Amino acid sequence: MSFDGIVTRAVVHELNQVLSGGRITKIYQPADLELILHIRSQGKNHQLLLSAHPAFARVQLTKAKADNPSEPPMFCMLLRKHAEGGIIESIHQVGMERIIQIDFRTRDELGDVVKRRLVMEIMGRHSNIILLDPEKNVVFDGIRRVSHAISKYRQIYPGVPYLEPPSQGKRNPLTADKNTFISGFDYNGGRLDKQIVARFTGISPLLAKEIVEQTGPGSRDQLWETFSSYMERAREHDFRPVIIKAKQKSHFYVWPLSHLDGEIQSFPSISECLEHFYYGKAQRDRIRQQTHDLMRKLKNEIEKNTKKIEILQNEINQADKADQYRMFGELVTASLYQIKRGDTEVKTINYFDPETPEVTIPLDPTLSPPENAQRYFKKYNKLKAAKKWNTEQIEKAKEENLYLESVLVQLENCSLREVEQIRDELAEQGWLKRQSNKRERKRKDVPAPLKVISGDGTVILVGKNNKQNDYLTHQLASSTDTWLHTKEIPGSHVVIRSKQVTDQTLLEAAMLAAYFSKGRESSRVPVDYTLIKHVKKPSGARPGFVTYENQKTLYVTPEEEQIKKILERQPE
Repeated sequence: MSFDGIVTRAVVHELNQVLSGGRITKIYQPADLELILHIRSQGKNHQLLLSAHPAFARVQLTKAKADNPSEPPMFCMLLRKHAEGGIIESIHQVGMERIIQIDFRTRDELGDVVKRRLVMEIMGRHSNIILLDPEKNVVFDGIRRVSHAISKYRQIYPGVPYLEPPSQGKRNPLTADKNTFISGFDYNGGRLDKQIVARFTGISPLLAKEIVEQTGPGSRDQLWETFSSYMERAREHDFRPVIIKAKQKSHFYVWPLSHLDGEIQSFPSISECLEHFYYGKAQRDRIRQQTHDLMRKLKNEIEKNTKKIEILQNEINQADKADQYRMFGELVTASLYQIKRGDTEVKTINYFDPETPEVTIPLDPTLSPPENAQRYFKKYNKLKAAKKWNTEQIEKAKEENLYLESVLVQLENCSLREVEQIRDELAEQGWLKRQSNKRERKRKDVPAPLKVISGDGTVILVGKNNKQNDYLTHQLASSTDTWLHTKEIPGSHVVIRSKQVTDQTLLEAAMLAAYFSKGRESSRVPVDYTLIKHVKKPSGARPGFVTYENQKTLYVTPEEEQIKKILERQPE
């Protein structure tokens, strides 16, 4: 894991420089295992993100905007009670562990000044955020409660004494001396990097491997010199945060790692490095968990429609025999004089195909000659009707798939609040059942499309779901605004709010249209653009469906770096 004790030390050093003495003004819990603390410090407003996500646990300053639930969770309410208005006195790391303690003073219900501590434990799937009374060492609560059934050694719930995570018996690398370092290795055991990780706390396999690689085939003294130089840089807070973009996987760290091949991107602070590395990852994972059942249902419906289309198309192919049945009916009618009941076939002149002068037509011996003719006419009419019905059903199934695929794209790019809007839309369209036991939410809220400012100051609006698409295109936008959408690819409606559009704004809007579409991972995505007055919604069409004309096409590649810069220009 990249987020080791050295990274934790870098984060704590930065937080002390920026937040020490700051006042906690607001607290939000945008997700089950994430907190955002708004802190006013040194004349500026800051956002501190604490995440106990099992895969993306971290602490960092952030500028990202998060959607907050309409009703705060219980842990968030508890924190607001104890921490809002509190003054941060210190932020420190426990040894070289991935544990950060934020101490602040506040006032209790009686108005007395008291001390509180917020503990962030970064331990993978066991990560936690805990509020406690440091003087009594009693837990108020944790963002993830741990009962006796989960852990017999250490529980986290209101009223229990706080125990630190069990020690692994490792040494602090910042206080290690040469003799202790050198004598502790089994030089015949191999894998010195693994031995470093096993002996010293806070050192990840990445750093250990870098120390061994930098030393090369050198002596024990050289291994110590390399190790000591890195620890000295850590003691002096000499950090150079980077992201190494390797072919298969990217890594972040507080120093460049030469043993990893890849492009290196440097950052002025560890928080900016973490912000860039984790950009969108946690939110997409959270959305994926929230929408797993919904996406599975939509994919099943798409698969059912695809199979239905295949079956109906096969029936249409069979219906090509309809003309042959009509011809047989005509020829049997013309040959009634030579057919007797009980005949199994009739040979007659083929008036319809000069190249085949004679044709043999099978007959049902139990039917009279006129009934045999009628039997072929009935088959003809049935296949003819089936062909028309099947064609209509195929078009209907294709339209449904197009709509469902657009919803799938929107689920991959939406916020938690927009997930509920999409569920409402699917319920209105009959794809989902409304939950009668769920408290009725306000359903008359005006949709709020994403709003960004282009490089030249022009407003660009993006519909994140079909309700937003309809509102943006048919109500909010003016007839002279420019409308964009990926060509024949499910995606968002994008509108440029200006009569005069520069090439820069058009390119940025096209990149947004490509990014918020099914083609976001592709290159040279075709994006159509035209004026709003040329965009129409057919009567009875599904949400988000439109037709348009007089369009031009632009080809763009939605690179995440450029998209991130555009999305950062959201107005307050």
